[in-house]
Amino acid sequence: MLKIIMSQHDSIRAVEWKDNHLVLLDQRKLPHNEQFVALYSADDTAEAIRNMVVRGAPAIGIAAAYAVVMAARKSYKQYPQDWRQRLTAEIETLKNSRPTAINLMWALKRMCAAADTIQGDPEYPLLALAQQIHQDDIDANYHMGELGSALIPPSHGVLTHCNTGSLATGGYGTALGVIRSAYSNGKIEHVYADETRPWWQGSRLTAWELAKDKIPAHLLCDGAAAHLMKLGKVSWVIVGSDRIAANGDVANKIGTYSLAVNARYHGVKFMVVAPTSTIDLATLCGNDIPIEERPQEEVLNVSNQRIAAHHTQAWNPAFDVTPASLVDALVTEKGVIENPTAEKIAALMAS
Repeated sequence: MLKIIMSQHDSIRAVEWKDNHLVLLDQRKLPHNEQFVALYSADDTAEAIRNMVVRGAPAIGIAAAYAVVMAARKSYKQYPQDWRQRLTAEIETLKNSRPTAINLMWALKRMCAAADTIQGDPEYPLLALAQQIHQDDIDANYHMGELGSALIPPSHGVLTHCNTGSLATGGYGTALGVIRSAYSNGKIEHVYADETRPWWQGSRLTAWELAKDKIPAHLLCDGAAAHLMKLGKVSWVIVGSDRIAANGDVANKIGTYSLAVNARYHGVKFMVVAPTSTIDLATLCGNDIPIEERPQEEVLNVSNQRIAAHHTQAWNPAFDVTPASLVDALVTEKGVIENPTAEKIAALMAS
Protein backbone atom coordinates (compact mmCIF):
# COMPACT_ATOMS: atom_id res chain seq x y z
CA MET A 1 0.00 0.00 0.00
CA LEU A 2 1.11 3.54 -0.70
CA LYS A 3 1.85 5.79 2.24
CA ILE A 4 -0.07 9.05 2.03
CA ILE A 5 2.53 11.81 2.11
CA MET A 6 1.05 15.25 1.69
CA SER A 7 2.66 18.36 3.10
CA GLN A 8 2.26 22.09 2.74
CA HIS A 9 2.40 23.13 -0.93
CA ASP A 10 1.78 19.52 -2.02
CA SER A 11 -1.87 18.72 -2.71
CA ILE A 12 -1.84 16.94 -6.08
CA ARG A 13 -1.63 13.30 -7.16
CA ALA A 14 -2.09 12.49 -10.86
CA VAL A 15 -1.47 8.71 -10.89
CA GLU A 16 -3.42 6.37 -8.61
CA TRP A 17 -4.27 2.68 -8.33
CA LYS A 18 -7.87 2.18 -7.24
CA ASP A 19 -9.28 -1.27 -6.53
CA ASN A 20 -8.24 -3.18 -9.67
CA HIS A 21 -7.35 -0.45 -12.17
CA LEU A 22 -5.28 2.63 -12.94
CA VAL A 23 -6.69 6.13 -12.62
CA LEU A 24 -4.99 9.10 -14.32
CA LEU A 25 -5.72 12.79 -14.08
CA ASP A 26 -6.18 13.76 -17.73
CA GLN A 27 -3.54 16.43 -18.20
CA ARG A 28 -4.87 17.42 -21.62
CA LYS A 29 -7.93 18.90 -19.91
CA LEU A 30 -6.08 21.07 -17.41
CA PRO A 31 -6.29 23.77 -16.18
CA HIS A 32 -9.98 24.23 -16.88
CA ASN A 33 -11.27 20.73 -16.10
CA GLU A 34 -10.05 18.17 -13.58
CA GLN A 35 -11.12 14.93 -15.26
CA PHE A 36 -9.91 11.45 -14.36
CA VAL A 37 -9.53 8.55 -16.78
CA ALA A 38 -9.98 4.95 -15.60
CA LEU A 39 -7.78 2.41 -17.42
CA TYR A 40 -8.16 -1.36 -17.28
CA SER A 41 -5.55 -2.60 -19.77
CA ALA A 42 -1.95 -2.15 -20.87
CA ASP A 43 -3.02 -1.17 -24.39
CA ASP A 44 -5.23 1.61 -23.05
CA THR A 45 -2.39 2.78 -20.79
CA ALA A 46 0.03 2.88 -23.72
CA GLU A 47 -2.47 4.94 -25.66
CA ALA A 48 -2.84 7.30 -22.69
CA ILE A 49 0.94 7.71 -22.52
CA ARG A 50 1.21 8.29 -26.27
CA ASN A 51 -1.61 10.86 -26.24
CA MET A 52 -0.20 12.64 -23.17
CA VAL A 53 -3.05 11.93 -20.80
CA VAL A 54 -0.10 11.25 -18.51
CA ARG A 55 3.34 12.78 -19.17
CA GLY A 56 6.62 13.36 -17.39
CA ALA A 57 9.21 10.60 -17.32
CA PRO A 58 8.66 9.37 -13.71
CA ALA A 59 4.86 9.40 -14.04
CA ILE A 60 5.08 7.51 -17.33
CA GLY A 61 7.24 4.84 -15.68
CA ILE A 62 4.81 4.47 -12.78
CA ALA A 63 1.80 4.24 -15.11
CA ALA A 64 3.61 1.60 -17.16
CA ALA A 65 4.36 -0.44 -14.02
CA TYR A 66 0.67 -0.54 -13.17
CA ALA A 67 -0.08 -1.41 -16.80
CA VAL A 68 2.09 -4.52 -16.47
CA VAL A 69 -0.03 -5.58 -13.49
CA MET A 70 -3.18 -5.38 -15.60
CA ALA A 71 -1.54 -7.16 -18.54
CA ALA A 72 -0.26 -9.97 -16.33
CA ARG A 73 -3.67 -10.38 -14.70
CA LYS A 74 -5.32 -10.76 -18.10
CA SER A 75 -2.64 -13.12 -19.41
CA TYR A 76 -2.75 -15.36 -16.35
CA LYS A 77 -6.52 -15.56 -16.46
CA GLN A 78 -6.51 -16.55 -20.14
CA TYR A 79 -3.29 -18.60 -20.33
CA PRO A 80 -2.26 -19.70 -16.82
CA GLN A 81 0.48 -21.98 -18.14
CA ASP A 82 1.94 -19.54 -20.65
CA TRP A 83 1.14 -16.10 -19.26
CA ARG A 84 4.70 -14.71 -19.40
CA GLN A 85 5.04 -15.28 -23.15
CA ARG A 86 1.67 -13.68 -23.72
CA LEU A 87 2.90 -10.49 -22.02
CA THR A 88 5.52 -9.79 -24.69
CA ALA A 89 3.33 -7.94 -27.20
CA GLU A 90 1.84 -5.62 -24.57
CA ILE A 91 5.26 -4.87 -23.08
CA GLU A 92 6.49 -3.88 -26.55
CA THR A 93 3.48 -1.62 -27.02
CA LEU A 94 4.27 0.12 -23.75
CA LYS A 95 7.96 0.48 -24.65
CA ASN A 96 7.08 2.23 -27.90
CA SER A 97 4.60 4.67 -26.39
CA ARG A 98 7.23 7.38 -25.51
CA PRO A 99 10.72 6.25 -26.53
CA THR A 100 12.78 9.15 -25.07
CA ALA A 101 11.61 8.65 -21.47
CA ILE A 102 14.11 6.21 -19.97
CA ASN A 103 12.01 5.78 -16.79
CA LEU A 104 9.51 3.91 -18.95
CA MET A 105 12.13 1.33 -19.95
CA TRP A 106 13.51 1.19 -16.41
CA ALA A 107 10.09 0.45 -14.87
CA LEU A 108 9.24 -2.17 -17.50
CA LYS A 109 12.58 -3.88 -16.97
CA ARG A 110 11.97 -4.10 -13.22
CA MET A 111 8.46 -5.42 -13.66
CA CYS A 112 9.51 -8.02 -16.26
CA ALA A 113 12.41 -9.21 -14.10
CA ALA A 114 10.01 -9.70 -11.20
CA ALA A 115 7.52 -11.53 -13.42
CA ASP A 116 10.21 -14.04 -14.36
CA THR A 117 10.52 -15.13 -10.71
CA ILE A 118 6.83 -15.45 -9.85
CA GLN A 119 5.15 -18.82 -9.40
CA GLY A 120 1.38 -18.85 -9.65
CA ASP A 121 -0.88 -15.81 -9.88
CA PRO A 122 1.33 -12.78 -10.70
CA GLU A 123 -1.18 -10.00 -10.00
CA TYR A 124 -0.53 -9.26 -6.34
CA PRO A 125 3.28 -9.63 -6.34
CA LEU A 126 3.49 -7.33 -9.36
CA LEU A 127 1.04 -4.88 -7.81
CA ALA A 128 3.20 -4.72 -4.69
CA LEU A 129 6.23 -3.91 -6.84
CA ALA A 130 4.37 -1.24 -8.85
CA GLN A 131 3.22 0.39 -5.64
CA GLN A 132 6.78 0.26 -4.31
CA ILE A 133 8.05 1.98 -7.48
CA HIS A 134 5.37 4.62 -6.96
CA GLN A 135 6.21 5.13 -3.28
CA ASP A 136 9.95 5.20 -3.91
CA ASP A 137 9.43 7.98 -6.43
CA ILE A 138 7.52 10.13 -3.95
CA ASP A 139 10.12 9.52 -1.23
CA ALA A 140 12.95 10.35 -3.66
CA ASN A 141 11.22 13.57 -4.71
CA TYR A 142 10.95 14.78 -1.11
CA HIS A 143 14.62 13.99 -0.54
CA MET A 144 15.72 15.68 -3.77
CA GLY A 145 13.60 18.67 -2.80
CA GLU A 146 15.65 19.19 0.33
CA LEU A 147 18.98 18.53 -1.42
CA GLY A 148 18.21 21.01 -4.18
CA SER A 149 16.83 23.61 -1.78
CA ALA A 150 20.10 23.52 0.15
CA LEU A 151 21.94 24.75 -2.97
CA ILE A 152 19.84 27.89 -3.30
CA PRO A 153 20.90 30.97 -1.32
CA PRO A 154 18.03 33.19 -0.21
CA SER A 155 17.00 34.91 -3.42
CA HIS A 156 14.04 36.52 -5.06
CA GLY A 157 13.30 34.18 -7.95
CA VAL A 158 13.93 31.01 -9.98
CA LEU A 159 12.90 29.96 -13.47
CA THR A 160 11.54 26.57 -14.50
CA HIS A 161 10.53 24.97 -17.79
CA CYS A 162 7.82 22.49 -18.80
CA ASN A 163 6.15 20.68 -15.88
CA THR A 164 8.16 18.72 -13.34
CA GLY A 165 5.75 18.61 -10.43
CA SER A 166 3.21 16.20 -9.03
CA LEU A 167 1.65 15.90 -12.47
CA ALA A 168 4.91 14.59 -13.94
CA THR A 169 5.84 12.21 -11.12
CA GLY A 170 4.35 9.98 -8.45
CA GLY A 171 3.95 13.10 -6.33
CA TYR A 172 5.65 16.34 -5.16
CA GLY A 173 7.88 16.62 -8.22
CA THR A 174 11.53 16.75 -9.26
CA ALA A 175 12.48 20.32 -10.22
CA LEU A 176 9.15 21.57 -8.91
CA GLY A 177 9.77 19.52 -5.75
CA VAL A 178 12.97 21.53 -5.21
CA ILE A 179 10.99 24.71 -5.80
CA ARG A 180 8.29 23.58 -3.33
CA SER A 181 10.93 22.80 -0.69
CA ALA A 182 12.85 26.02 -1.33
CA TYR A 183 9.68 28.09 -1.05
CA SER A 184 8.67 26.30 2.16
CA ASN A 185 12.18 26.93 3.53
CA GLY A 186 12.03 30.64 2.73
CA LYS A 187 14.73 30.38 0.05
CA ILE A 188 12.74 31.83 -2.84
CA GLU A 189 9.99 34.39 -3.04
CA HIS A 190 8.82 33.94 -6.61
CA VAL A 191 8.73 31.43 -9.45
CA TYR A 192 8.87 32.18 -13.16
CA ALA A 193 7.53 29.47 -15.45
CA ASP A 194 8.03 29.23 -19.22
CA GLU A 195 4.77 28.61 -21.05
CA THR A 196 6.52 25.72 -22.90
CA ARG A 197 5.24 25.49 -26.43
CA PRO A 198 3.72 23.64 -28.19
CA TRP A 199 1.92 21.67 -25.47
CA TRP A 200 1.84 24.60 -23.01
CA GLN A 201 2.93 22.47 -20.03
CA GLY A 202 4.04 25.60 -18.20
CA SER A 203 0.83 27.51 -18.87
CA ARG A 204 -1.61 24.67 -18.34
CA LEU A 205 0.17 22.51 -15.75
CA THR A 206 2.97 24.20 -13.83
CA ALA A 207 1.05 27.45 -13.37
CA TRP A 208 -1.95 25.38 -12.25
CA GLU A 209 0.12 23.42 -9.71
CA LEU A 210 1.74 26.56 -8.31
CA ALA A 211 -1.61 28.37 -8.01
CA LYS A 212 -3.23 25.34 -6.40
CA ASP A 213 -0.45 25.12 -3.81
CA LYS A 214 -0.34 28.90 -3.28
CA ILE A 215 3.20 29.53 -4.51
CA PRO A 216 3.60 32.99 -6.16
CA ALA A 217 4.40 32.70 -9.85
CA HIS A 218 4.54 34.53 -13.16
CA LEU A 219 4.18 32.88 -16.54
CA LEU A 220 6.38 34.07 -19.41
CA CYS A 221 6.79 33.36 -23.09
CA ASP A 222 9.65 30.95 -23.77
CA GLY A 223 11.47 33.64 -25.73
CA ALA A 224 11.41 36.06 -22.76
CA ALA A 225 13.71 33.94 -20.57
CA ALA A 226 16.98 35.56 -21.66
CA HIS A 227 15.62 39.04 -20.94
CA LEU A 228 14.43 37.88 -17.52
CA MET A 229 17.94 36.66 -16.74
CA LYS A 230 19.50 39.89 -18.02
CA LEU A 231 17.33 41.86 -15.58
CA GLY A 232 18.68 39.75 -12.70
CA LYS A 233 15.31 38.44 -11.60
CA VAL A 234 16.40 34.79 -11.19
CA SER A 235 19.42 33.13 -9.59
CA TRP A 236 18.73 29.55 -10.76
CA VAL A 237 17.10 27.77 -13.66
CA ILE A 238 15.69 24.49 -12.32
CA VAL A 239 14.54 21.75 -14.72
CA GLY A 240 13.86 18.02 -14.79
CA SER A 241 14.98 15.42 -17.32
CA ASP A 242 13.58 12.60 -19.43
CA ARG A 243 16.95 10.90 -19.90
CA ILE A 244 20.50 11.57 -18.72
CA ALA A 245 23.39 10.00 -20.62
CA ALA A 246 26.37 8.40 -18.89
CA ASN A 247 28.46 11.53 -19.47
CA GLY A 248 25.85 13.85 -17.93
CA ASP A 249 24.22 15.18 -21.10
CA VAL A 250 20.56 15.90 -20.37
CA ALA A 251 17.56 15.25 -22.63
CA ASN A 252 14.59 17.31 -21.57
CA LYS A 253 11.65 19.21 -22.99
CA ILE A 254 12.49 21.22 -26.10
CA GLY A 255 13.73 24.66 -25.07
CA THR A 256 15.84 23.43 -22.15
CA TYR A 257 19.07 23.70 -24.14
CA SER A 258 18.34 27.35 -24.94
CA LEU A 259 17.78 28.06 -21.26
CA ALA A 260 21.10 26.47 -20.34
CA VAL A 261 23.00 28.52 -22.95
CA ASN A 262 21.33 31.73 -21.79
CA ALA A 263 21.87 30.91 -18.14
CA ARG A 264 25.60 30.39 -18.64
CA TYR A 265 25.92 33.69 -20.55
CA HIS A 266 24.10 35.64 -17.83
CA GLY A 267 25.77 34.00 -14.85
CA VAL A 268 22.60 32.19 -13.74
CA LYS A 269 23.06 28.73 -12.23
CA PHE A 270 21.49 25.72 -13.98
CA MET A 271 20.14 22.77 -11.96
CA VAL A 272 18.80 19.45 -13.24
CA VAL A 273 16.70 17.39 -10.81
CA ALA A 274 16.00 13.74 -11.62
CA PRO A 275 15.96 10.34 -9.91
CA THR A 276 18.74 7.92 -10.78
CA SER A 277 16.20 5.89 -12.77
CA THR A 278 16.51 8.69 -15.35
CA ILE A 279 20.26 8.07 -15.76
CA ASP A 280 20.98 5.69 -18.63
CA LEU A 281 24.52 4.34 -18.32
CA ALA A 282 24.05 2.39 -21.56
CA THR A 283 23.72 5.68 -23.45
CA LEU A 284 27.22 7.14 -23.55
CA CYS A 285 26.37 10.69 -24.59
CA GLY A 286 23.51 12.92 -25.62
CA ASN A 287 24.01 12.28 -29.32
CA ASP A 288 22.90 8.68 -28.70
CA ILE A 289 19.56 9.64 -27.12
CA PRO A 290 16.57 9.10 -29.47
CA ILE A 291 14.64 12.34 -29.84
CA GLU A 292 10.91 11.92 -30.33
CA GLU A 293 9.39 14.00 -33.11
CA ARG A 294 5.71 14.65 -32.69
CA PRO A 295 3.06 15.59 -35.28
CA GLN A 296 3.51 19.01 -36.90
CA GLU A 297 -0.13 19.81 -36.17
CA GLU A 298 0.84 20.45 -32.54
CA VAL A 299 2.81 23.49 -33.73
CA LEU A 300 0.46 24.59 -36.51
CA ASN A 301 -2.69 24.42 -34.37
CA VAL A 302 -3.78 25.55 -30.91
CA SER A 303 -6.81 23.77 -29.41
CA ASN A 304 -7.61 22.34 -32.85
CA GLN A 305 -7.66 25.86 -34.32
CA ARG A 306 -5.06 26.47 -37.01
CA ILE A 307 -2.88 29.50 -36.25
CA ALA A 308 -0.23 29.07 -38.98
CA ALA A 309 -0.60 30.09 -42.61
CA HIS A 310 -1.97 27.39 -44.85
CA HIS A 311 0.60 25.26 -46.67
CA THR A 312 3.12 25.94 -43.88
CA GLN A 313 5.03 22.98 -42.49
CA ALA A 314 6.46 22.61 -38.99
CA TRP A 315 9.31 20.77 -37.29
CA ASN A 316 8.31 19.48 -33.86
CA PRO A 317 11.05 17.76 -31.81
CA ALA A 318 9.70 17.06 -28.33
CA PHE A 319 13.11 17.17 -26.63
CA ASP A 320 16.58 18.63 -26.93
CA VAL A 321 19.90 17.72 -25.29
CA THR A 322 21.79 20.03 -22.95
CA PRO A 323 25.53 19.27 -22.74
CA ALA A 324 26.78 18.32 -19.29
CA SER A 325 29.22 21.24 -19.47
CA LEU A 326 26.27 23.64 -19.05
CA VAL A 327 24.89 21.90 -15.93
CA ASP A 328 25.99 23.37 -12.61
CA ALA A 329 24.26 20.80 -10.41
CA LEU A 330 22.61 17.43 -10.97
CA VAL A 331 20.37 16.55 -8.02
CA THR A 332 19.36 12.91 -7.49
CA GLU A 333 18.00 10.94 -4.55
CA LYS A 334 21.51 9.53 -4.07
CA GLY A 335 23.12 12.94 -3.79
CA VAL A 336 24.22 16.04 -5.68
CA ILE A 337 26.82 16.14 -8.45
CA GLU A 338 28.25 19.56 -9.20
CA ASN A 339 29.50 20.01 -12.78
CA PRO A 340 28.62 16.42 -13.74
CA THR A 341 31.04 14.21 -15.69
CA ALA A 342 31.02 10.57 -16.73
CA GLU A 343 33.35 9.70 -13.83
CA LYS A 344 31.20 11.46 -11.23
CA ILE A 345 28.01 9.85 -12.53
CA ALA A 346 29.58 6.37 -12.58
CA ALA A 347 30.69 6.83 -8.96
CA LEU A 348 27.20 7.98 -7.92
CA MET A 349 25.51 5.04 -9.63
CA ALA A 350 27.92 2.59 -8.01
CA SER A 351 27.28 3.99 -4.52
